[in-house]
Amino acid sequence: MSFDSREFRDALGSFATGVCVITANPEGYQPFGMTVNSFASVSLDPALILWSLQNNSECMPAFDKADRFAVNVLTTEQQDLSNLYAKKGDHQLAAEHFRLGKTGSPVLRGALTTFECKIWARHPGGDHLILVGEVEEMSTNPNGKPLLFHSGSYGELR
Repeated sequence: MSFDSREFRDALGSFATGVCVITANPEGYQPFGMTVNSFASVSLDPALILWSLQNNSECMPAFDKADRFAVNVLTTEQQDLSNLYAKKGDHQLAAEHFRLGKTGSPVLRGALTTFECKIWARHPGGDHLILVGEVEEMSTNPNGKPLLFHSGSYGELR
């Protein structure tokens, strides 16, 4: 390998992504959320999506017990939620930030789109765990604008 991990991470940052908060409330845990930008679609039939979780994440024990989760795609008005749930040691959802969705997963109020999923598969992926979810319910906010992330900074569509 002719590059180091920092160079690789910086190069990956050149790809503009949306910003999501993954939420869950497995047995034994309070509803929690963590900010990610590793969300992607996998399949239309069945409806599958994926995201990845760093193996040494403090949220790993909770996701080991989870059988479902929700992907909440953030709007430009939710940058504060992105920052809040990206902090280490601060993942418990504030009551005013969420409601329980149709599947019982916590979903963020005002999200651009929310996908409520049951875990379909877990795959090792180097220093991450890839979680594939089957979408059981979804909701959209047609008036919102997506919060974007590129090269270490937030942005929005013009």
